[in-house]
Amino acid sequence: MLIDLDAFTAFELAGWDAKASGYDGFLGQITVRLVEPLLDAVTARGDVRLLDVATGPGYVAARAAERGASIVGVDIADEMVALASTLHPRLDFRVANAEALPFPANSFDALVANFALLHFARPELAVAEFRRVLVPGGRLALTVWDTPERARLFGVFLDAVAEAGAVSPEEIPVGPPFFRFSDEQEFARLLDAQQLENVKVETITFSQPVSSTDELWSGLLAGTVRTSALIQGQPEEVQTQIRAAFDRVVQQYRSGDQLGIPVAAKLASATKPGVG
Repeated sequence: MLIDLDAFTAFELAGWDAKASGYDGFLGQITVRLVEPLLDAVTARGDVRLLDVATGPGYVAARAAERGASIVGVDIADEMVALASTLHPRLDFRVANAEALPFPANSFDALVANFALLHFARPELAVAEFRRVLVPGGRLALTVWDTPERARLFGVFLDAVAEAGAVSPEEIPVGPPFFRFSDEQEFARLLDAQQLENVKVETITFSQPVSSTDELWSGLLAGTVRTSALIQGQPEEVQTQIRAAFDRVVQQYRSGDQLGIPVAAKLASATKPGVG
């Protein structure tokens, strides 16, 4: 299937401008749990100049600053940058495209991007940019979701969509495969292609407590772009079928009065080769 990369980028940009507060209200409280592993992977501390790509509401940037790092956070969505600047007014946030970063070569000691790659039309170009702006010996760390069988936060929605027999609405531009880098070898190849060293891919898992099926359903619709468009673009009767299937699927994760949703992510780290 042909991919219109520019249409996909425009779709993602418009989506995240619209979803900034919704993301912060629910999904961000889950993705923030990967902040410490990311910062540990790049040894973020007081003498490190760090770039946080696709900063969103600024979770990684804020924690890196607390560790003493000198940070810049960038995001393609104006509303995300505005939200990050409101939440963390003393930090440096800028609008920028990860595929064309507005920084000279060798500007940063470390670079992190939390669940960003799956939203890029051209991930190879983005990683080339990451390498360019890192100093020789600089560290890189990236996260993506694991497969939907393991990252059940999204898996329960996709199972429900499949059970209802729903198909993607025509108005959603085709993009790169959402779970492409859930494959550890594919993730490593992405970094190897840029001649990065010490490439490592690991899996991080945890259970996310959610108070109810309504919280999970509403939170994902309010704070995602492709997932919410897939569901909300369906005819009303199909949306009803998806919701009914979702309510059944998610019950397997009920424990007492709340849900415990299995979450899994891949964290890849690497180093830019040093001088000589």
